[in-house]
Amino acid sequence: MRVLLTGGTGRLGRELQKVFHKYSTECHAPPRTMVDVVNMDSIKRCIKKIKPEIVIHTAAMTDIRKCEIDWKLAELVNAGGTHNVAVACKLAGCKMIHISTACVFDGEHSPFVESSKPGPKNMYALTKYAAEQVVKNVNPRHLIIRTNFVPREKWKYPKAFTDRFGTYLFADDVAKAINEVIISGIEGTVHICGSERMSMYELAKITTAGVQPMTLKDYDGPPLTRDMSLSSERIEPFKLTR
Repeated sequence: MRVLLTGGTGRLGRELQKVFHKYSTECHAPPRTMVDVVNMDSIKRCIKKIKPEIVIHTAAMTDIRKCEIDWKLAELVNAGGTHNVAVACKLAGCKMIHISTACVFDGEHSPFVESSKPGPKNMYALTKYAAEQVVKNVNPRHLIIRTNFVPREKWKYPKAFTDRFGTYLFADDVAKAINEVIISGIEGTVHICGSERMSMYELAKITTAGVQPMTLKDYDGPPLTRDMSLSSERIEPFKLTR
């Protein structure tokens, strides 16, 4: 299997490369200078050169504050970039795997399954939901993966929410799960989620003993998805490894 990976320098992209290397999957993760998702010609050239069977699209603008401030750029990267990848994949006849987020839901009535109604609460979530619709409408050969993960490293903030929840996984857990889902041949939309619902504070403490608790009342910024807990109607949940 030959895979082309966008966003290969990101947290998930790096873990996917490790997993594919372990299982002897031919994985190409060119730099942005070679595959720029907002440039259709760049993507077409890259696909023509590499000739992948699968393109995994992880490249995205994920900073919630930045997406709110520069929503035009967020739209260009998250929705427009995904459109470009989807079109290029369709023209080349390869399957597209698009990495989406639990944040497409409103966070009020969890757990959310694949058939739950989305309700984005901020520009990041809205552009990611728009990207899902693009994939569905452009390329019939697709898999949309909604998930929620953090890197297995020190928590980058001094505090973490005690009242914001999710069925979190670490990035390396998600990478392994994506490999399993690819092997299964599943298509459409699927949730890759952990088997435990926990707060961000509980998650942060796994890697960072000194992190301090906070609540959403202490937060000042764009609207956040309060509960990002996912479940799946299609596959079993995965274990968050400690």
